Amino acid sequence: MKKRRTRILIVDDEAAMREVLELRLQEWGFEIFLAEEGMEGKEKAESCDPDIVISDIIMPQYSGMDLLRILRAGKPSRPIILMTAQATIDLAVEAMKLGAHDFVTKPIDYSKLRAILESAETEIALRQEFDKLSLQLEKGAGFAGFIGVSKPMREVYELISSISNSDASVFIAGESGTGKELAARTIHDRSSRSKGPFIAINAAAIPENLLESEVFGHEKGAFTGATGARQGCFELAHHGTLFLDEIVEMPIAVQPKLLRVLEDRIVRRVGGSQEFQVDVRVLAASNQEPRMAVETKKLREDLFYRLNVFTVTLPPLREHQEDIPLLVRAFIQEYNRKHNSHVESCKGETLDLLGAYSWPGNVRELRNIVERAVILAKGEWIEPSHLPIYVQHQHASGRSSDAALSGTTAVEAEKGLILRTLQATGNNKAEAARRLGLDVKTIRNKLKAYGIH
Repeated sequence: MKKRRTRILIVDDEAAMREVLELRLQEWGFEIFLAEEGMEGKEKAESCDPDIVISDIIMPQYSGMDLLRILRAGKPSRPIILMTAQATIDLAVEAMKLGAHDFVTKPIDYSKLRAILESAETEIALRQEFDKLSLQLEKGAGFAGFIGVSKPMREVYELISSISNSDASVFIAGESGTGKELAARTIHDRSSRSKGPFIAINAAAIPENLLESEVFGHEKGAFTGATGARQGCFELAHHGTLFLDEIVEMPIAVQPKLLRVLEDRIVRRVGGSQEFQVDVRVLAASNQEPRMAVETKKLREDLFYRLNVFTVTLPPLREHQEDIPLLVRAFIQEYNRKHNSHVESCKGETLDLLGAYSWPGNVRELRNIVERAVILAKGEWIEPSHLPIYVQHQHASGRSSDAALSGTTAVEAEKGLILRTLQATGNNKAEAARRLGLDVKTIRNKLKAYGIH
């Protein structure tokens, strides 16, 4: 199907001006419609549906400002360019406040007008692209809570679908921010245990001396501060699913007890003698490579193989960057609702920057950056200036693609970015986490993995 030419409506009460503009714009390849004054311009806009409107301001009956208000009310996304021979700063400011795409003065600088029209066409194309993305999202461009249609993500969806209804243990691997807990919840929700509890516990977030109690429960008086009996997460997850996040961070001394429960399905609380039979499906996750954790003795080999009946590996965002526009569109919609904003989409240069970035914090980092941009954007578009400095100036600081070309691995590039950001913030982990769109815990875990204390 042949793409239609951009349609432009010219509204001006001067016949000579209409004729000159029509000839010039037709030379540039546009399809032109003409109107002699504002009322006719309104009617032509309704009947011809032009992509762009160019209108004089000073006209009988309806002025260009009146026409702007009327047309913006009917189709706010259509670019409207106002022109006048009686320009003032106040008039230009008022026109832009009312939503004019641009403002030009007579006699017209045609090179400037052509640049304005090209900018308007780019804006129209971006809106059309984001409309397509919105339609994709409405039709379900993803799976459960995941968003993305790339081959790596489709493979993840297919695997989750095929294993959800079994009772086998699953090891979910992936970098921080790729959606490991979402994967675990999706497996639970699509399983026969969906009506049972879903209990998630993060081994890295619980003090070592309390972890055994959290997992297995304790009896009254089992230790100082145990003023009453307490169920552990296995008992709480009875007839449901237990998600053990950051399993590699579980103390090596606790791991044999966990293995015994997985094999026998019997739990004994800390300080107790009574045993409880539990019916629990266990899902585990780590942002570290599990086999490397086994080799470094951080994870028991027998426990790993007991948990790793199936492996779901979530790809880092840099390996499915074609999903970024779709993710951005979904997050803009989400944060427009949350913050009562009216952001339409991203400028082309903004999407280019997002596509070039290495995303050490993955989808979580992208979500944080989009929320920040939606809050900062005053108009309908997210500009490059609304992105964090380190994303705007990534060429200067060294992109992951540059690093890869020089023989640096993605892990080394990520490590370099985190260390540079820490150096820039005076080793302030909270500020470095904010700049990187990560949480402090993730920064600490990364440093621990790098052997930096």
